[in-house]
Amino acid sequence: MEAARTPIPDASLRTGLGITSLRAVVSRPMGALGLFMVVLVVVIALTAPLTTRYGPNDQDYTVRLQAPSLSHPMGTDEFGRDLWTRIAYGSRISLQVSILAVLAGTTFGLALGTVSGYFGGVVDNLLQRLVEVMMSLPGILLALALVAVLGSGVDKVIIALSIMYLPWTLRVIRASVLSVRRNIYIDAAQSIGAGPIRIMARHVVPNVTAPYLILASSLLGNAILTEASLSFLGLGVPPPVPSWGRMLADSVAQYARSAPWMVVFPGLAITWLVLGFNLVGDALRDAWDPRLRKG
Repeated sequence: MEAARTPIPDASLRTGLGITSLRAVVSRPMGALGLFMVVLVVVIALTAPLTTRYGPNDQDYTVRLQAPSLSHPMGTDEFGRDLWTRIAYGSRISLQVSILAVLAGTTFGLALGTVSGYFGGVVDNLLQRLVEVMMSLPGILLALALVAVLGSGVDKVIIALSIMYLPWTLRVIRASVLSVRRNIYIDAAQSIGAGPIRIMARHVVPNVTAPYLILASSLLGNAILTEASLSFLGLGVPPPVPSWGRMLADSVAQYARSAPWMVVFPGLAITWLVLGFNLVGDALRDAWDPRLRKG
């Protein structure tokens, strides 16, 4: 009896996946809204020197704690620094930390998850025990411990967050690889003498890219919140670098009532960007998760 044939994965999974994902997001109203929210923050970050009248650390005590006005649309802080300027420049920190941390953590998780799922055996057991140890701690506690060891700074926060996201990605990708490894085209590639690296690169990784994109997009919002939490606790980006979490930490205790704009606007900025990333992630999940597709 002829063995059942499993079709070789379509080439569109290997090329043009980014364009396909973008179309999937734009075709959904909430996904398009989320993409607009993220793009708006990116534009603000890139054009911050052009759209602001002051420097992010320029101090003017004559306008200290000034309410929103024409000269200062979002008011000023306790040092007379323009809040809109600091939020605009702070968007650069949030985007830099979230994108680089998620990119590094999920990429390493993709590589290790592919190796773990494809080879199995001792390699899989060792990696899974490491994952279990790392995931036994809440994410924020693991990030706090890593930042406490590495020290403060943007690069240290990125490293800590990337390590925090590595086990999550590894476990998700491993589960996908275990499913892909059972397909007949993997056996066919092995029968013609293809090595493990070639098989993983050409046949396994392209077929787990969809869950990888879904996970990465969903972690971007989490990265922003975690960075803000670390800065709020004094372990994130050091002052006077403008950071949304640091701005909240410096104002929420003393100025929540006397100068509420110092709390409201950084909080709205965090909410805006996190919501945008989450809407994009939900749209990608709806597009690529077969369990959510309408038949």
